[in-house]
Amino acid sequence: MIIDSHCHLTYEPMFSSLKETIDRANIDNVKYILTISTEDKGYKNILDLVNKHSSIYGTYGIHPHEAKKHQQIKSKNIIQKLKLNKKIIGIGETGLDFYYNHSEKNDQIKLFKEHIDASYETNLPLIVHTRSAEEETLKILKEAVEKKNLKILIHCFTGTKSFAFKLLDLGAYISASGVVTFKKSKDLAETFKEIPKERLLVETDSPYLAPEPLRGKSNEPSYITHTVRFLANLKNISYEELSDQTTQNFFNLFGKLN
Repeated sequence: MIIDSHCHLTYEPMFSSLKETIDRANIDNVKYILTISTEDKGYKNILDLVNKHSSIYGTYGIHPHEAKKHQQIKSKNIIQKLKLNKKIIGIGETGLDFYYNHSEKNDQIKLFKEHIDASYETNLPLIVHTRSAEEETLKILKEAVEKKNLKILIHCFTGTKSFAFKLLDLGAYISASGVVTFKKSKDLAETFKEIPKERLLVETDSPYLAPEPLRGKSNEPSYITHTVRFLANLKNISYEELSDQTTQNFFNLFGKLN
């Protein structure tokens, strides 16, 4: 069994062909899918999906790109949204993205800390997006962990090896997307080779970042098998062992799913 720990089923083209998307995932033994919130107005669609489909779970959070539009969101608002359905099992995606700077840095940092406060209160995992912001992300998470226990998942990790191991020191889990399979991602592959398999999750981030040999296509949960196979070969273990380990890691972080 494989779990796609991060995708966006409410985005097109998957949203318009959801049954077919889920059926293809099921055929490839992708039994659970975690669909991720990025802004408040799209949350209703996530709630609808988790209510209608037993294999789909969701999160609530505001992507750093959207921070400027959501400065009114406080930890108490996040907690209220999380309570709307027991199948909402994570907080995010949140974090810092200084590569595009669609929102001001201070706005991103402020909202990131509100998500952290919500994670403290609920004990739900914090799903972190970080790009071109290693120093700032690490500083905030380190301070947060020193204050109180925090469950952390770094999604679609593309950072440096040094950053990865500092995050592992904080107790974080690290998720691999299709990016690790790209021919230009040799350094990233070397990093994932050294990340302990007990702290590894897998994701598609679909509809983005389809893995080789499907790069350039619209991604979907069934394509995660290519990433799993790549990582298994990289770590010199079987496909089944990598699948089982990442599934167990997901359960260790998020809890067992019904």
